[in-house]
Amino acid sequence: MIVAEQTVKTHIGRIFAKLHLRDRSQAVILAYETGLVTPGG
Repeated sequence: MIVAEQTVKTHIGRIFAKLHLRDRSQAVILAYETGLVTPGG
């Protein structure tokens, strides 16, 4: 299955909107704060 780059960008934009995030940096911060990822892991 091939997904167009614009499709991926659209999905990412919708996820950010639902989570009230401005950019990927905020997504990383949210991931750490919620325990989705941990330092070094």
